[in-house]
Amino acid sequence: MPLTEANYTQSEMHKRIRIGTVHQVPVGSCLQVEIGNRSFGIFRVDDAFKAVLNHCPHQGAPICRGALRGTTLPSPPGTFRWGRENEILVCPWHGWEFSLQSGACLTDRRRLAFFPVEVEGDELFLLISRRSRADAPPPEARQGLQ
Repeated sequence: MPLTEANYTQSEMHKRIRIGTVHQVPVGSCLQVEIGNRSFGIFRVDDAFKAVLNHCPHQGAPICRGALRGTTLPSPPGTFRWGRENEILVCPWHGWEFSLQSGACLTDRRRLAFFPVEVEGDELFLLISRRSRADAPPPEARQGLQ
């Protein structure tokens, strides 16, 4: 779903971009949106909405195309317990598992990049900081590269 300038309002600190409605994101699904040159996945975890940059921190896969499922839990020897259903996002390239609650990888220190989501009535809004860009270093760092 490409978004245009008409879909967002700006404040001093962030862009507030309308991305859809709560009904477009049932539990266990992902609403993918394109904003500029970046892609995001919007997930519903319990009653909260999570916006994830569509970029796996391992090797750059489109993480939001991966499966949303549960994972094995700590269990006694010889048994397997399954849990955290619809809370684990699995990378489609290498199978890395990430928690949609915390963004943490279950087996590594890398994390998903989250962006805040606001709910206003039935509408969903993505907040993107005006000072940070996920696809480029901040201006202060770029000055040092010249």
